[in-house]
Amino acid sequence: MAAPHSPPLAVDGRGNALVSFVLGAEDKPPGDAPLPVALVALWHGDRVLMAFNRFRRAWELPGGRIDPGETPRQAAARELLEETQHVPEGQLHFAGFASFTLAPDQRAEYGALFTGRGADVSQTFQSNDEITAIRWWDMRESLPGRIQPLDAYLAELSRHILASARHGTAGSQGTEGQVGPGEALRRPVARPAAAAEGADQP
Repeated sequence: MAAPHSPPLAVDGRGNALVSFVLGAEDKPPGDAPLPVALVALWHGDRVLMAFNRFRRAWELPGGRIDPGETPRQAAARELLEETQHVPEGQLHFAGFASFTLAPDQRAEYGALFTGRGADVSQTFQSNDEITAIRWWDMRESLPGRIQPLDAYLAELSRHILASARHGTAGSQGTEGQVGPGEALRRPVARPAAAAEGADQP
């Protein structure tokens, strides 16, 4: 977790905060808080796949709870398919562990973030019990409704991590925008203007 009193990377209107982001081994999550969720930032060209959650009334990264006996990677792939009917091209890339404090009780937990690339099959998407719409987002354009700023931050972060992995430089130190394994990422990532929370829509 981040050092006490350090400013969070992102905060939403409900008081939930993305405290830090930790790069490390996929099978060695931090032990100071539970790891109940997995998220996916799936890219097609320069656009990331966002899903509109009908309960939280916000655009979010696909993801959800890790079921008993399931690995975070398995949960990420399952949630991506269940929520958006998309699958990655090849294996998902493990990005790291997002550290959250969640309102109203400031509960601490981690989420495992995965990233990768996928084909656009959004034209065949059918709404389901949890997700009413999906959209490939370029991180700049406005979306019809509230965008979860924590997920917007993680999406932008995943773009840099995926680019580093593609060039074989992920995890190297001494390069701007990259952090070695086990370090908490405190480097600011530009918050897209479109990620400001707005009125609830679809």
